[in-house]
Amino acid sequence: MRVIIAAGGTGGHLYPGVAIAREFERQMQPSEIIFVGTTRGLETKVLTRESYELVTIKARGIMGKGPVARILGLAVTPLGLAQCLALCRRRRPDLVIGIGGYTSPPLIEAAFLLGIKRALLEPNAYPGVANRVLSPLANIIFVSFAEALPFFNTAKTRVVGTPIRRAFLEPTPSGEVTPVAGRGPGLLIVGGSQGARAINRAMTAAFPMLLRSHPDIRVIHQTGERDFEEVSAAYRATPQTLGSAFVEPEVAPFLFDVPRAMKQADLIISRSGATTVAEITACGKPSILIPFPHAIHGHQERNARVLVTAGAAEMILDERLSGEVLAQTISALLCDPDRLSEMARQSHSLGRPDAAEQVVHVCRELVGRS
Repeated sequence: MRVIIAAGGTGGHLYPGVAIAREFERQMQPSEIIFVGTTRGLETKVLTRESYELVTIKARGIMGKGPVARILGLAVTPLGLAQCLALCRRRRPDLVIGIGGYTSPPLIEAAFLLGIKRALLEPNAYPGVANRVLSPLANIIFVSFAEALPFFNTAKTRVVGTPIRRAFLEPTPSGEVTPVAGRGPGLLIVGGSQGARAINRAMTAAFPMLLRSHPDIRVIHQTGERDFEEVSAAYRATPQTLGSAFVEPEVAPFLFDVPRAMKQADLIISRSGATTVAEITACGKPSILIPFPHAIHGHQERNARVLVTAGAAEMILDERLSGEVLAQTISALLCDPDRLSEMARQSHSLGRPDAAEQVVHVCRELVGRS
């Protein structure tokens, strides 16, 4: 079975596509998976490591952009469509899948014009514009949250959760140790695939305060490329006066092995993109969620509120975020193991570990390959 997936730009769009690709390969052999993206997104780094073919097209974002960026985005749209038409004619896929973002419209439109089966995946509680506009062209629509159902034709929409990589679902081999393992509480800080400056600065300000009450705290911090040096320098400047209890934070611009770090963390501090939320709940982890304040239609805050309402997470709005607030919130949770355990239990109850499996099963039925 040959499938083309439009997924790129950020990890939130890309990694559900990778999860679906892996599930196609698991269920159907042979399978040929091709990704459509651009030269500017995270896909150029990740897909090489994942051993998938990437075909790049001309496409730019429009929503949330200024006038010049919108004009440029509209100007390249016909070229992107022509490239996707040529790709589909050349490779003749059985199915195309769009996961939102600016690479989905040209691929879904090309498949519609050529009569190729089409599926959409909407990871957010409040759907993005691309998927809402494309939904009449889709044969099937998958959503992660029931809150997204009113935006689509319910006759062809399924609530399945967000597909995540199987590495999040598999137990960590015994004997393998990560920097957050051990006797001290482990924190994982991830501000999304590109990092989050507000979280980075709040965490480095909070760290000295946390060391006073938790001198053996262990930290893994994904910073994004832009803030890596600043965050690394801030941690190095922290007075190391606590002797053998002090554990130097592990800092990286990007974590390729998020599953391992997440599964062994005691508490996760993160933005609340749909894919990150799905990964957190699949691992059954308590979290402090700090929604990106400029997300279109506030979808990150909507995602976070699903977990907060269930008792699985705390939320700090970006406008309230500071080192002191973050340190107090983290410390209060680490000092209350019963509450952390209950948050973990509620988080696990929200997980949808079979999302990728469901997506692939329905897609196989759609193209007559069940």
